Amino acid sequence: MKFYIIGERELVLAFKLTGIDGAVAENRAEVLDAFNRVTGKGGIVNVPSGEIPRVLILTEQAASYIEDEEIAWQKTGKFPLIVEVPGLNGHLKGKKTLSDAIKEAVGVEV
Repeated sequence: MKFYIIGERELVLAFKLTGIDGAVAENRAEVLDAFNRVTGKGGIVNVPSGEIPRVLILTEQAASYIEDEEIAWQKTGKFPLIVEVPGLNGHLKGKKTLSDAIKEAVGVEV
């Protein structure tokens, strides 16, 4: 398993069409449970360590429910790498696009 998505039903189904497995999660409890299972931190069923995805895709809405847990995970430097994607309605207010983040970091517009 290389990729895994956690988020709203429509996006998880769209990613499944491309062969990427995922979990539908639409509230904090569901997102946190799926996050803990995928990262091997706990939950009802842990993902075996050989099956932990290399990249965890979170929709921005899902990520907003577990911001503290996401930041704590990223500080450990373990896989999976977490990537946020916008939801069906576009970026959440106050979230930077990847282009904005690159422009701010290196001063070059892409």
